[in-house]
Amino acid sequence: MASSSYSNSPCAACKFLRRKCMPDCIFAPYFPPEEPQKFANVHKIFGASNVSKLLNEVAPHQREDAVNSLAYEAEARMKDPVYGCVGAISVLQRQVIRLQRELDATNADLIRYACNEIPPEVASQYGRRTSAGHGGTSFNQNSGFYYPSQWKDPCGDNDSQGGGSM
Repeated sequence: MASSSYSNSPCAACKFLRRKCMPDCIFAPYFPPEEPQKFANVHKIFGASNVSKLLNEVAPHQREDAVNSLAYEAEARMKDPVYGCVGAISVLQRQVIRLQRELDATNADLIRYACNEIPPEVASQYGRRTSAGHGGTSFNQNSGFYYPSQWKDPCGDNDSQGGGSM
């Protein structure tokens, strides 16, 4: 919890509101004088009176979290007045979905590689040569790829490629 020196400098809230900062100021522990923009954003979005009421209703051990949430939402509302932090959450959720699809595609490529079913354009991208007689769609069976005994063979051929144990 941040604290402000009551006798030296008023908290950011009292300074912004141009009032004297009293020793029992509800804002002082959460809006130090070094962070004036934090209170300015919260005041612009929620209003000082509403924040004061909220802090008085919240248990003292939860006030810092409440102020941090208000400050985060206020900053998000300043950047995106319509959606606020929900807009940021939505962007992050879309990014997670995109990355999950990319991970799924990469895992599918790994399984195809493990099963020697890499398409020739992907194989040539990684400098691999495909074996003749298989339509150019699989790697040479003597590629030296094997599955250590603790791994499950995703292709279903347990020892056909030198897989199994070392």
